Amino acid sequence: MNRKIVTVFGSSQPTPPDPDYDVAYELGRALARAGWTLCNGGYGGTMEAAARGAVEAGGHTIGVTLASFSARRGGANPYIRQEVPTFDLLSRLNTLLRLGRAYVALPGGTGTLLELAAAWEMLAKGLLPPRRPLILLGQYWQPVVELASGDRPVELQPLVVGSVSEVIALLLKTWNAQPAPGTAAADPGDVDPP
Repeated sequence: MNRKIVTVFGSSQPTPPDPDYDVAYELGRALARAGWTLCNGGYGGTMEAAARGAVEAGGHTIGVTLASFSARRGGANPYIRQEVPTFDLLSRLNTLLRLGRAYVALPGGTGTLLELAAAWEMLAKGLLPPRRPLILLGQYWQPVVELASGDRPVELQPLVVGSVSEVIALLLKTWNAQPAPGTAAADPGDVDPP
């Protein structure tokens, strides 16, 4: 069975009752209720919150972990149902991007910034298949978008939204759109997870 996988980037720091944790939890629930698989870095903070929300709503989760992080952080969080271990940071980043059919960035630090920047650049350069939205949930990354956008066309910029429901609506709109003439109907991102 092919599943749409949404890769969520976020911080390892927030814990309940932090509002960022709550938003990530609601995002995970909404993605699972829509029938999509959640993929993330697999550790604590908003990664745990999103995975917890997805699992508690009956969804599937994939955690792309890194050996050196797992040694320090005690392994994947308990809400990860499928772990994909990697052994270096670039492999981890590549796996997160390769698995995702869409990307949602939550507030975070330099690790989240790295993920956001890599996804944005690879989409802008055509190194990832088309029709893979990059969505920023909340205004946290807005200064980065303004700084980095320069003269890039609007269609190559991340989509900034203010709510989980807007994320779901954008994904539905993107994935329900008819493919352009001459393009394949199936996206290579519609695959069974490894």
